[in-house]
Amino acid sequence: MTQYLEKNRIKPLILTILILLTDQVTKAFIVHKIPYHTIGWSFFGGIIRIIHTRNLAVAFSMGDNFPHVVRFVLFTIVPVVVLILLLIYFLKSKEFTPLQSWAVAGIIGGGFGNLIDRIFRPLGVVDFIDVKFYGIFGLERWPTFNIADASVVVCGILLFIAYVVEDRNKNE
Repeated sequence: MTQYLEKNRIKPLILTILILLTDQVTKAFIVHKIPYHTIGWSFFGGIIRIIHTRNLAVAFSMGDNFPHVVRFVLFTIVPVVVLILLLIYFLKSKEFTPLQSWAVAGIIGGGFGNLIDRIFRPLGVVDFIDVKFYGIFGLERWPTFNIADASVVVCGILLFIAYVVEDRNKNE
C-alpha cells in the first residue's frame, strides 16, 4: 500500500504544489507590478494582454451579484469541502490511471490556488491573462483568467479524455 501510494500519488502531488506556487507567485507579481484595472503588458499586437483585475465570483463572473454570505458559502465553503474530499479520495483510491492521477493533481492545485485568493484576498481572485477571442461566441476577448483557472480547465479536459480512453479500453 505504501509503495503504491508513493509511486502513484506522491509524484503527481508535486504538480499540485507547483501549480499552487506558480499561481500564487504570478498573482503576487501582478498585484505588486500592475495597478488594478490596467494593462501591464501586451503581446502579439494585443492578442494576449497581462492585466490586473479581480473576480469575486466564479467563471465568467457568475454569481458576482450574489450577497456576500451566499458567495462565501458557494465559492469558499463548498470548494473547501469538495477539494478536501477529492484529495482524500485521490490519496486512498487505487482506481486512477497514471494520466488520471496527474489530471486530478492539477485540478486540486488549481482549486486550492483560487481558494487561497478567496480566503486571503478580500478584493477577489486575481485574474490577469486576457486573450483576444475575435468575436467567437460574441466575445471580443475571453474572460480574464489565471494559472489556477487554466490548470483546472486543462486538467479537467485531460481527465475527461483519460476516462473516455479508459472506458474504450475496458469495452474492447
